[in-house]
Amino acid sequence: MIDLYYWTTPNGHKISLFLEEAGLPYTVHAVNIGQGDQFKPEFLRISPNNRIPAIVDNEPVDGGAPLSVFESGAILLYLAEKTGQFLPKDLRGRQLALQWLFWQMGGLGPMAGQNHHFSQFAPEKIPYAIKRYVDETARLYGVLDKQLADKEFVAGSEYSIADMAIYPWIVSHQWQSQNLDDFPNVQRWFNRIKERPATVKAYALAARINPPKS
Repeated sequence: MIDLYYWTTPNGHKISLFLEEAGLPYTVHAVNIGQGDQFKPEFLRISPNNRIPAIVDNEPVDGGAPLSVFESGAILLYLAEKTGQFLPKDLRGRQLALQWLFWQMGGLGPMAGQNHHFSQFAPEKIPYAIKRYVDETARLYGVLDKQLADKEFVAGSEYSIADMAIYPWIVSHQWQSQNLDDFPNVQRWFNRIKERPATVKAYALAARINPPKS
């Protein structure tokens, strides 16, 4: 059983996507970041950087005590290695998937996150900051679009943790002032993942945990 410490953000969705795809049993522990739950001592023991998501694997493969993992990219890699799923086993395929996982962690996520902050949440609208992060997000979408030009999924023909890491950030494309019509390969890939049964279940979970405001 996996304990998932989760809130309804792109990084949180990455892990629910994996768990649903893999069919792993899990229990959700909501960490409401709007109410400061991420700073509670019991959560900090699991995730010392006070960020969601985090997991506790109560049945690690070494047979030892429950194992906690924080940072969404590390969690995806841990779960892929635990289950033997969604990470190519050949050298070149594995490295390609990991490169795009880290591309999301080091590029798309931080840049789109700053885009969200300055365009949606900052108390003062700073045109320079908004333009900087909208433009950089667009550049990264272009990089992804080129990668997908001759591939079904980011790392080739098989769905992988790289796709799971990237997809939730593309869900928020309108917040980022991005039009998927400008990135036809991304749009095709996005629509394909959106229709996967596990994706539907993962986002239904989000709606239950944090219902949309009417």
